[in-house]
Amino acid sequence: MIDLDSQANATFAVGLLKFYDETYDTLRNSYIYQVLAYKDDYPISKVARKSEFINPPFHVIPSHIDLMEHELELLQRPQTLTRLLKKLNEIRSIYDVVLIDTPPSLNLYARIALIAADYLLIPSDLRPFANEGLRNVRRLVNEINKFREVMMREPVEIIGVVASRIGTTKKIIECALPKMIETVEKQYGFQVLDSIIFERSEIYEAVGRTQKVDDLMIPDPISIFDLNPESLAAKEFENLANEVMELLCIN
Repeated sequence: MIDLDSQANATFAVGLLKFYDETYDTLRNSYIYQVLAYKDDYPISKVARKSEFINPPFHVIPSHIDLMEHELELLQRPQTLTRLLKKLNEIRSIYDVVLIDTPPSLNLYARIALIAADYLLIPSDLRPFANEGLRNVRRLVNEINKFREVMMREPVEIIGVVASRIGTTKKIIECALPKMIETVEKQYGFQVLDSIIFERSEIYEAVGRTQKVDDLMIPDPISIFDLNPESLAAKEFENLANEVMELLCIN
């Protein structure tokens, strides 16, 4: 997994932000910024860290809040746009799947992700503000695909929109949700996947878990599959994974 969002929520969620003070910050000197900023140094194999918040563990290129401060610097280096793609090509034989978490804004880091990725999956709560953002996503994808054509790369394929953080009340599920899905598909032209990620207390419990170290509470998130593998939340994520693999013909 590659975290390209300066908010570093994905890095936090997989348990790599366990420090409580900048003194113990183990990420600042080796995260996604260095991968993008340096041509020969900081290959993915060197920067990737093992996340053991789930078994079996997997590798993560973390992000850091400092990434935000480097955007203007990286914008002035045209080669930055394709560096992630080149470094990913170096490790294609090692990984079956690479997930890239992008920022919510369509900035430089979103562009880098779309140049490197083969597919795009768009999580959305399907509310009007998020839906309006879909127009900008479509424009950016079209722009990036023109760039990819020059590079002789196939266009990035939009898998669809994943309805996420959806309320669980009967009124929302039976009345509002079908209309919201219809709006996204008919008015904005994006397919909405069958799998839905609802707001479940187990998700917040898993991500918000902490452990006490001395007198301090340190973040200690856990996978929903380890917290409660029989929960509705775990089943919903499993359904999403299976649907995506089916759409991409991955066995």
